[in-house]
Amino acid sequence: MDKITRKTSFEQWLSPISNNLFEERVKTHKLNYYTKKLHMNSFLKLLLYGQLHETESLRALSDCVFSEELQKATLLDSISFSQLGRRLNQIPTEFFQTIFLDLVTQIHTKTDFPTRRKMTTPLKIIDSSTLPLNLNNHKWAKFRKTKSGVKLHLRLVFMEKGCSYPDQSVLTNANKHDRSQLEILVDDKECMYVFDRGYLDYERFDHMTDEGYFFVSRLRKNAVVRNIETFSLPEDSSVLSDELVVIGTTQNRTENGFRLIKVLDTKGNQLHLLTNRFDLSADEIAELYKSRWAIELFFVRFVS
Repeated sequence: MDKITRKTSFEQWLSPISNNLFEERVKTHKLNYYTKKLHMNSFLKLLLYGQLHETESLRALSDCVFSEELQKATLLDSISFSQLGRRLNQIPTEFFQTIFLDLVTQIHTKTDFPTRRKMTTPLKIIDSSTLPLNLNNHKWAKFRKTKSGVKLHLRLVFMEKGCSYPDQSVLTNANKHDRSQLEILVDDKECMYVFDRGYLDYERFDHMTDEGYFFVSRLRKNAVVRNIETFSLPEDSSVLSDELVVIGTTQNRTENGFRLIKVLDTKGNQLHLLTNRFDLSADEIAELYKSRWAIELFFVRFVS
């Protein structure tokens, strides 16, 4: 892709951001006060340019400013990585959060989300990613002897044709367990939630079932399971088994019965999938769980 095409893509990427909202939030947080060179409009363009070009660091981003195309877009002829770092530290996370939520609202409107619910159950995928930080500069985020970090808990809306977009996020210290965020990220009874073993919580699964929330999760292979009933499978099914079970020991056992589906992944490893959805076939449940990879790809592309 040549530079002209990239610049066109860059300008198109900026267009959904509301200028009125952006300026209003800049004024509210006083982000351009006493600023002589790196105003917020230019800084945002630099950040988005860095994301589009997969720039690895602020130092590398500062080198990009030697590009004539970027100079024209940002009205900057040069900028040091230390200036970029100081500017980034001055901006509260609430500023970016407001811009993010406004973009999500636009996506909801353009995809006619309420209408889609009448046709199919919306699928929302939940996962987290740990973002490492320098221990000396971020001692408040310490979670190991030599490391600091924060954890991004994310909910991704999975749509037709493999498209997806984030619609909820929570930022915590890296030592915060994933399952502690289920109560926050599971809030819509008209959705189907997909998450991995890090969110296993038998008591929470019972509450979700009693309250009418649907989910599919991966279960640990060493989980204590008691079979109640085995369901028959079609001859052409790729599923190994489909059972009605209760999980947990006698001291910590679920009150509700759940569906345990065993399948093989692409590498031949056996996966144990737990769900409280009984109106879909076992193969359909397995396909729903496969959609979880969408959030893995999202983290690789936009967070790592």
